[in-house]
Amino acid sequence: MDSQPPSPDLEQQTTSRKQRRGIGRIGWSVIGAVFFGSLLAIGILPRLSQRSELKAAVKEASTVPSVNVITPRRAAATTNLELPGSVVALNQTTIYARSTGYLRRWYADIGDRVQAGQLLAEIDSPDIDQQVLQAKAELVQAQANVLQSRASLAKGVSDLKQAQANLLIARQSWQRWSVLVKQGAVPQQDADTRYATYQANLANVEAAKNTVSSDSANVKAAQANVYASQANFQRNTILQSYKKVTAPFAGVITARNVNTGVLISAGSGNSNTSSNTSTSNTNSSNTSLYTIAAYDKLNVNVNVPQSLSPSFQTGQTAEITVKELPQRAFTGKVVRTSNAIDPNTRTLLTQLEVENYNATLRPGMYATVKFAINRTNTPFVVPDSALVVNAGGTQVATLTKDRTVHYQKVVVGRDYGTEVEITSGLTGNESLIATPTVDETEGLRVQPIAQTK
Repeated sequence: MDSQPPSPDLEQQTTSRKQRRGIGRIGWSVIGAVFFGSLLAIGILPRLSQRSELKAAVKEASTVPSVNVITPRRAAATTNLELPGSVVALNQTTIYARSTGYLRRWYADIGDRVQAGQLLAEIDSPDIDQQVLQAKAELVQAQANVLQSRASLAKGVSDLKQAQANLLIARQSWQRWSVLVKQGAVPQQDADTRYATYQANLANVEAAKNTVSSDSANVKAAQANVYASQANFQRNTILQSYKKVTAPFAGVITARNVNTGVLISAGSGNSNTSSNTSTSNTNSSNTSLYTIAAYDKLNVNVNVPQSLSPSFQTGQTAEITVKELPQRAFTGKVVRTSNAIDPNTRTLLTQLEVENYNATLRPGMYATVKFAINRTNTPFVVPDSALVVNAGGTQVATLTKDRTVHYQKVVVGRDYGTEVEITSGLTGNESLIATPTVDETEGLRVQPIAQTK
């Protein structure tokens, strides 16, 4: 069969179909290109943004220094304060002689416990013995003079009474004769004789009065002499009693400075004694015999810093320990303070009293005194490395809101070694540079890094 040529309509349809296929392929290609472009933009653009931010952060980090920052914390409301203390005797004294002589015998040595009034030593004083005898004889003589003066006064009083009686008779006789003369019964001469007798008796009365007055003064003088002699006798008797040296109070003998036969001088003059030895110094100027200390109660002296002195009150208790007795703790009570700050040490002398019935503690010991202090306005605590001390005073480096350095003046309280208290200058909300250096200058912008504990 002969083939027939395609018809025009068929060719046109075929051409139109090919054109549509070409247009569809281009559309799908465009859609695919837009889709893949969108995916590419979504994945790459954030990465590019993050890379830009990272580069900016690295650039900023390379120019802004980083610092560790901390926040100040409040100290505890109750804190323990340990201070060194010195144990001293509640009552301690050095015994001196009141009588001059040679030491006859001593009865107590160092370490002996004695009671009040107990005999410690005897002194042989012949001089004072003779003075007592002389004073006694003078007293007896003065008393005899009083008796003699009183007898003379009694005789004078008797003579005065006799003279007054004679005066009375003479006056009456003269008065009678005066009447008789006027009557002409007797001559005038007899009346004159009676008048002369009256005048003589009047003079005798005045003389007797003077004698009585003088004898009375003699009696008073003799009595005063008796009082003086008696006082002198009592004085010498008391000095004689000082030949026996006794303990003024109950305690322990901590020093004996004399031996038998040494010359003792009365008084508390030059003394070359030592409280740490029992050997005596035979120098006659050494008048110190013993040193005695009361041990039943002891005092502990503590120097409290000025900043903490307002926290201490009378009656407050504390724990007292000594290195030599690690297993023992004693309780002391604040009994007094000096009420004045020592300008040299800026401390308050505080005295505690502690019971010591078994004499475990000894005067002169070094003790550690622990106080529990309650504080109403507790300070802040920061590491000591945060402090900057320069010409501007004591400061800390703080960070402002725009992350710049600002130095703030503060007042330092207690020092705990690695930490210190800040009593003034902080509010507690500051960010502090943990370890500021000379590179962190005022106004410098920094990058804070919170320090972990």
